[in-house]
Amino acid sequence: MYNVLLAGVGGQGTVLASKIIASCAMKKGENAHTAETIGMAQRGGSVVSHVRIGEGCYSPLIPKGSADVIIGFEPGEAVRVLPYLKKGGAVVVSSAAVKPVTDSLSDSGYDGNKMLSYLKEKNIDVTVVDGEKITDELGSAKSLNIALLGAAAKKGIIDISINDIEEYIKTSLKPQFCEINLKALALGASFV
Repeated sequence: MYNVLLAGVGGQGTVLASKIIASCAMKKGENAHTAETIGMAQRGGSVVSHVRIGEGCYSPLIPKGSADVIIGFEPGEAVRVLPYLKKGGAVVVSSAAVKPVTDSLSDSGYDGNKMLSYLKEKNIDVTVVDGEKITDELGSAKSLNIALLGAAAKKGIIDISINDIEEYIKTSLKPQFCEINLKALALGASFV
């Protein structure tokens, strides 16, 4: 059994990314459970998706200290869910910070680079994906989720391959979204 926790903010595609992981695993004959815990229920609120794959898991929620992988769509959100990562686990995180709603209201000086430094100081395997570079190259931030999956798959820390994700994109997404998402997948993989 392995556990993947995806953390971001509303509108970044964490739910779709968890669906892709679970669907690819089920296509290979594995059991998969997913659940989301959603913050403010609007764009900008915290979203955490739990994916549990394999035999012997009876709850879709990952217990603290049990995630094999954290995929952070935003540095602060990755830090926030770090207690879920098990010893020896890995983190794939976008460097692109999304200013939380709470900072917009209080101007607390949120800095995504400080969050990335904090992650790197921990004794964990961290892969940073340049989210701004990817979104600039694609002309859209909507495929960052696929890029992060590409990095995790290329690194071999999730039990699905680049080919599995490509197949999902080609067969499950609307045709007009295939090209940009295949490009995002390759760009994400290039950071590993």
